[in-house]
Amino acid sequence: GGLVGTKNVLSVLMQCFAIACMASLLWVCIGYSLAFVGGGSVIGGFGKLFLSGVGIDAVNGTIPETVFVMFQMTFAIITPALIVGGFAERMRFSSMLLFTALWLLLVYVPVTHWVWGGGWLQNLGFMDFAGGSVVHVNAGVAAIVAALVMGRRDGFPTTPMPPHNLPITVAGACMLWVGWFGFNAGSALAADGAAGMAMLVTHIGASAGSLAWMTSEWVKFGKPSVLGIVTGMVAGLGTITPASGFVGPGGALVIGLVAGVACFWATQLIKRRFEIDDSLDVFPVHGVGGFIGLLLTAVFAASFGGQGLPEGATVGRQLL
Repeated sequence: GGLVGTKNVLSVLMQCFAIACMASLLWVCIGYSLAFVGGGSVIGGFGKLFLSGVGIDAVNGTIPETVFVMFQMTFAIITPALIVGGFAERMRFSSMLLFTALWLLLVYVPVTHWVWGGGWLQNLGFMDFAGGSVVHVNAGVAAIVAALVMGRRDGFPTTPMPPHNLPITVAGACMLWVGWFGFNAGSALAADGAAGMAMLVTHIGASAGSLAWMTSEWVKFGKPSVLGIVTGMVAGLGTITPASGFVGPGGALVIGLVAGVACFWATQLIKRRFEIDDSLDVFPVHGVGGFIGLLLTAVFAASFGGQGLPEGATVGRQLL
């Protein structure tokens, strides 16, 4: 809410709140089953519609299935909420609800199945520990497409559109940073060394991304900004996400530094060169960051103290 104009703060907050409620129910009714239950290489099955069979004694791997359902639900909530940043201040509430519901079922759920639910990408050995493709590339691409379809806001790019409340933005960024540990470390699905390493490299990636963005901004504009520092942190978090279960501290440092620089220049290119009105820079931060993270996962999983490539995984397959 702190990044949009004053008159649109409540609108954006209402959209995100409504998305959280709607995505939760869609996930319970049909999303979880299509993403994680049987099926083929493209989509899951209907065996657990309305969470049929998910009781207190059901397990998924080594954890209660109720916990797994709820954990995956948080990804299904946050991903469409990210897309709102691409078309903020331009789409009617009813249209946003319809778009989000369709996108969740037709795009998010199938991609989740491909990567985490036994689909074709997972069978190829594709590495995405906590959502570089499922969440960040997915949301980033959807956001920039939505921004192009909706067109520019009145006054863009000639009229300055500063955030209405940077203190709120910084406070939100701090909560996001801490909350990200839950996504990345939680993706280990255990309280063990893998979860601890995922938390550590997540923090390193965020710190490196923030400082790299700050430095890039300093070089280009002669001074850093509060918004730049927190945006660099988000870029670092998004980029380390797919790698967080595979790389070590050294790899996380490099990935974070690359994220800060690359996402900064991607933002400049999108906003200033192509004049695309991606309101909250969803594509250059999340889309570009997630893509870079996926590519570098295979590189640093096998070097810089990484945990090695999983069986069947290769750098070539990750690039593919």
